[in-house]
Amino acid sequence: MTLAVQDTAHAVDAANVMRLLPTRPRLLALGEPTHGEHVLLDLRNELFRQLVEREGYRTIAIESDCVMGLVVDDFVTSGAGSLDEAMARGFSHGWGAFPANRELVRWMRAYNDGRPAAERLRFAGFDGPLEITGAASPRRALSALHAYLAARVDTGLLPCTADTLDRLLGADDGWTSPAAMMDPAESVGQTPEARQLRLLADDLVALLDAQTPQLIAASSRDDWDRARLYGRTATGLLRYHFWMADTSPSRLARLLGVRDSMMAANLLAVAERGPALVNAHNGHLQRHRGRMRMGGLPLEWWSAGAIVDAHLGEAYAFLATALGTIRHHGVDAPPPDTVEGMLYALPDDRYVVDARRLAAVLGDVTPPARVSPWFGYSPLDPAHLGSADGIVFVRHAHAG
Repeated sequence: MTLAVQDTAHAVDAANVMRLLPTRPRLLALGEPTHGEHVLLDLRNELFRQLVEREGYRTIAIESDCVMGLVVDDFVTSGAGSLDEAMARGFSHGWGAFPANRELVRWMRAYNDGRPAAERLRFAGFDGPLEITGAASPRRALSALHAYLAARVDTGLLPCTADTLDRLLGADDGWTSPAAMMDPAESVGQTPEARQLRLLADDLVALLDAQTPQLIAASSRDDWDRARLYGRTATGLLRYHFWMADTSPSRLARLLGVRDSMMAANLLAVAERGPALVNAHNGHLQRHRGRMRMGGLPLEWWSAGAIVDAHLGEAYAFLATALGTIRHHGVDAPPPDTVEGMLYALPDDRYVVDARRLAAVLGDVTPPARVSPWFGYSPLDPAHLGSADGIVFVRHAHAG
């Protein structure tokens, strides 16, 4: 079996990845089974450089706040601000502190220096302004959308004034209270003011769409795209807050689904401007439903990758990543009868495997799922092996 598995494995580089795929995808998704491991982020950076230099990729999108990511994009495209500012203000989840993310941003800025706009690399966050403990206020996105429109369309077309938005939004503390994540009664998402804001946000997005020719002529395609991002974010956040106030058993599954739907909408917008590498947790990029237990309940929802795949077909490709050991988190060598164990038995430290060929090699045998002693690592699901285009395997992750 080991020799048969080895026949499906190749070095991790852009050429071998492209050989797995029927066509160059507009979105090439590189998953990760855990966040923050330096070896995985370094591998991502090297693959992105190769995709830029050999395959014409121009954008990288990562699982970070889409609005904060605009700070990084401004820095890498035009040099606005500084590298320190981009790392401090351009990433959510604390990921601006990762050395590999800093190196990625530094390299992109250096690459873009002196190049015409059409050849510059772009950066995008594609997560909503969401943390596991709650969600941001919709103020920033909603106010930015209103300001963009107010500067370019007849005042009489606007559904409200900026002052009305401020009054309805109230204090941001009400929106961002961590208590609302687990207690619907603490959420402001279904107050009369929040319901009115949902209607106004919908009208502002509809106006943005209706005035597209005038708006692009009066600003630029990039400015209009940014306004669309503000619109998606404002309506998505208001929807998320609405369901945070829900008391039904479907509440948590709905919240997980809303988040991945927001991710998918941002990824589809990224795909519009050309081929991009996407980096996020395997669970967000997979082609099948997400499943987990939370609060004692089994939850299911469609992942962002499944939604995007339904839209793009072969223009979306997914590489799942697996690790052998993460000893600084207590994850030792995988059992030999698991998928990770079979890959761990191969001689090299890292490689990309044709997932569908591997599934064919295994035939009707479904290996047992690896069980991780650390909650932060998600092993591969053997039942869904063939739904990925490839598996990137890295033998060891090291601390520091």
